[in-house]
Amino acid sequence: MPGQRPTPSSTARRRTLVAVLGAGLLAGGLAAPAAATADDDGRDDGGGGGPTTSVEPFGATPDGTAVERWTLSNGDTTMRVLTFGGVIQTLEVPDADGEVENVVLGHPDLEGYYTEGDPYFGSLIGRYGNRIAEGRFTLDGATYQLPLNDGPNTLHGGPGGFSERVWTATDVSDDDVAALQLRLVSENGDQGFPGTLTTTVTYRLDAESRLTVHYQATTDAPTVVNLTQHTYWNLAGEGSGDVYDQELQLNASGFTPVDETLIPTGEIAPVEGTPFDFREPTPIGARIRVADQQLLYGQGYDHNWVLDRQDGGAREGSDSEDALEQAAVLHDPASGRTLTISTTEPGIQFYSGNFLDGTLVGTGGGVYRQGDGLALETQHFPDSPNQPEFPSTVLRPGEVYDSTTVFELTS
Repeated sequence: MPGQRPTPSSTARRRTLVAVLGAGLLAGGLAAPAAATADDDGRDDGGGGGPTTSVEPFGATPDGTAVERWTLSNGDTTMRVLTFGGVIQTLEVPDADGEVENVVLGHPDLEGYYTEGDPYFGSLIGRYGNRIAEGRFTLDGATYQLPLNDGPNTLHGGPGGFSERVWTATDVSDDDVAALQLRLVSENGDQGFPGTLTTTVTYRLDAESRLTVHYQATTDAPTVVNLTQHTYWNLAGEGSGDVYDQELQLNASGFTPVDETLIPTGEIAPVEGTPFDFREPTPIGARIRVADQQLLYGQGYDHNWVLDRQDGGAREGSDSEDALEQAAVLHDPASGRTLTISTTEPGIQFYSGNFLDGTLVGTGGGVYRQGDGLALETQHFPDSPNQPEFPSTVLRPGEVYDSTTVFELTS
């Protein structure tokens, strides 16, 4: 049947990625970091099979704030992370034949990330990932108005969100793990949200090439929080063309239909009998051209799936009690690469790169067109502050927002 994955050979390489915050790969046309040297603790920062980290300047924002690019490596996996937006710029992994390629989309230079046309390539998203209707919500009797940046709605925290901030980076590696912690303080009223929010995101790349992304946040006043990571994947390799032949499986029997502005209607609809049924591995392009009203609204897939979780957790996906559960599997038959995503979150947004329009040049020097990459964003549901039946995104003083997503790459 379509979507059935071949069984990997016993000699196939295995790559595991768990994201706390951003990683990147070296793509064609990107400058390599300056030669790394051993750290004071004796860790060798230059190549080899063990964990290494290095850092280099990567320009400055228009206001003069310096930006760094960090390189994290372990085994055969290398990722590059910018302090601007916590961006995973490149992520290099081998295919079934051992050929190493970058499998994420991105810009070759810093300017691409802070210009208006950036589609959040590889960025950390906050304070609120996805859409809030009319940029407005009420919490504890007070109404808050956010700036609009997506028609009548606020998307990904609005203009000037976490994807456009310079985070403070700290190397938290040890003898076994290459790790980078990113920290950002968002003051009370920032983006229109109440409370001062202190956020850390940690990327950990272990000896088994597992990348873990771990988010934590605290607030000094009641607020709403929904953090995610917006990497665009193409397992055949960045710049290789569209992803429509790659096979996707989502562990979800329901999704949240949207209106014409892509705001959820409040319904959780069954996927059975619709183009949204990815319970079995299915090529992404198999039904993307079906004349379904939901696909017409999104010009493809741009929807939240409700994951079939066994453990909801005390805050339903964003506290330390939540278990990691498998959410999605993406497989590329041509390269043999498979991406398995596990998360503590209750939902996942599948976006099929519908608005890539040939105006952006990628890290490899080619132009990105519709469907050349896809995003799988683990999250709480869109517009949850206005949808009382959805899992809550409210965070109060004394609580800790705690969320983990794991990206596991095999070939």
